Amino acid sequence: MSKIPKDKRDKIILIAMGTVVACVALWLLVINTQRAALTRIIGEVAKSREQVEGGQRTVKNQAEVKAEFEQASLALRHREAAMAAPSDMYLWHIEMLNKFRSDYRVEIPQFGREQITDVGSLPKFPYKAAVFTVRGSAHFHDFGKFLSDFENAHPYIRVQNIDLDPAVADSGDTASRERLNFKLDMLTLVRPNDL
Repeated sequence: MSKIPKDKRDKIILIAMGTVVACVALWLLVINTQRAALTRIIGEVAKSREQVEGGQRTVKNQAEVKAEFEQASLALRHREAAMAAPSDMYLWHIEMLNKFRSDYRVEIPQFGREQITDVGSLPKFPYKAAVFTVRGSAHFHDFGKFLSDFENAHPYIRVQNIDLDPAVADSGDTASRERLNFKLDMLTLVRPNDL
């Protein structure tokens, strides 16, 4: 084998080192930058595909979502039908209470007018409330049964501020001496769409 002269060998080594440095610089500056950009674009493409697939699922489920919305709206209208009618709350309250108490031995001769108030439990609550004061008399057991059944039958009416007093006996009748006079407030939700 022949020996390469020293100056040629140095030039070949310098060219080889320059080539290695140029390749490393090309790798670091161009290829890595392009690889990072390509990785970012692939991530964006995947994210866009997920969004498109989510949109397609939404379009496919549109009929189902619409049916669920209609069902929920119907259930809400049904529940609102059990609430006070804002057009004539006083008449609604009297009719509802008289209809319910017909099965019980409870006398309610006095119905107070409604007082409109905020519910106060949640901010921006779409329903108002009306408070009715009711006075009557009954035997303790009959009143308790009436009150229990009433609260279970009307979930949108809350009974509060109950005052019980013994009835004043006009005669020596023991039945009238065992009666109680009661006064209570009934807080009921009022449908918002008519207010």
